[in-house]
Amino acid sequence: MDATVTDSTRLQTRPVADSPALSLAINAWFQDNARDLPWRRLGFGAWGVLVSEFMLQQTPVNRVIPRLAEWLERWPSPGDLAAVPPGEAVRAWATLGYPRRALWLHAAAVEITERHGGVVPSDVDALLALSGIGDYTARAVAAFAYGLRHPVVDTNTRRVIARAVAGQAEPAPPSRTRDLEAMSALLPLPVRDAAVFNAGMMELGALVCTAKNPHCGDCPIQTACAWRRAGYPAYAGPRKAVQRKFEGSDRQVRGLIMAELRATHHPVTDTEITVLWPDPVQRDRALAGLLADGLAVTTAPGRYTLPHE
Repeated sequence: MDATVTDSTRLQTRPVADSPALSLAINAWFQDNARDLPWRRLGFGAWGVLVSEFMLQQTPVNRVIPRLAEWLERWPSPGDLAAVPPGEAVRAWATLGYPRRALWLHAAAVEITERHGGVVPSDVDALLALSGIGDYTARAVAAFAYGLRHPVVDTNTRRVIARAVAGQAEPAPPSRTRDLEAMSALLPLPVRDAAVFNAGMMELGALVCTAKNPHCGDCPIQTACAWRRAGYPAYAGPRKAVQRKFEGSDRQVRGLIMAELRATHHPVTDTEITVLWPDPVQRDRALAGLLADGLAVTTAPGRYTLPHE
């Protein structure tokens, strides 16, 4: 195998000679195979796209869809969400996980209401200035809600580029500059085609070019795939840290306490929290973390609620 295949930094930032053909193939495949998801439908506004992007971070699509519908029915605009206490956003977040996202989304809604007249901005820099919004979310909103030409890079996109362009089984650890340059090198010039291509790359990684057991025979770019041409070599680069198991973790304890806080509108006491987990050190650490993150507040000694209720 050519040694240059393993040089992810150089290959992933080099313009691809046949990138127009690549984008044409992926866009045609996407038009025929895209899932019917709410945020892809005509008339689904920028606020809905923003909420969906917050919810989709580290959460499967099938869990997001019903929660998103409930959320937008209750708070159809940023101003509607900004008008309620942040604790209500945390309560409505329910079992989506990583509830700090609810606090950040509430804070972003307040900022959109106060700075932008209640309209989600289309400018990437303005989006990046909002709470909880990073490179991916800012560009996703600009591209998918407003149709602007920006490279949008998520985990699925990075995997497709690693395989099709760099000839690697897995992408190297994330690099903002390298990842955006790699996607920019592939992005079609026509604005409409660029938005479709962003979505198509993500969909291809989610449905076909999957992390495990990819369906290479169904891939629309299989003949151009560098990984396939190289004989599907195993990944030999640096690995990302392995996430610790959930069972018995501080995340599990935090989740139990959060569930108790969401289940009631009156303060939860130390006594009620004590019965949730047998290890007092881990239980106290989890509670202290929730307080530090602003997901819980102390209303009196030994009494806690969701924020500002």
